[in-house]
Amino acid sequence: MMVLSCPWCGPRNVTEFRYGGERRARPEVETVSAQQWRRFLYAKSNPLGTVAESWYHRAGCRRYFAVERDTATNSHHAHRAQGAT
Repeated sequence: MMVLSCPWCGPRNVTEFRYGGERRARPEVETVSAQQWRRFLYAKSNPLGTVAESWYHRAGCRRYFAVERDTATNSHHAHRAQGAT
């Protein structure tokens, strides 16, 4: 069982959350090519090591938050997402 720590609700079973994906810069819609947009949507880097991710606490506070997670050990550090209250 993996436990994820919500910045607002505290530690919870990971089944309460929805994975939001890697946190990365979104391309400019006005200037991006179709190939670049497809790569942004579907090509994931899947590195071994620390990854910045977004998670949504669907069974709790219903807020998004950022997590820095080590993909090798699943150890993580959660912090509130930008603009979240």
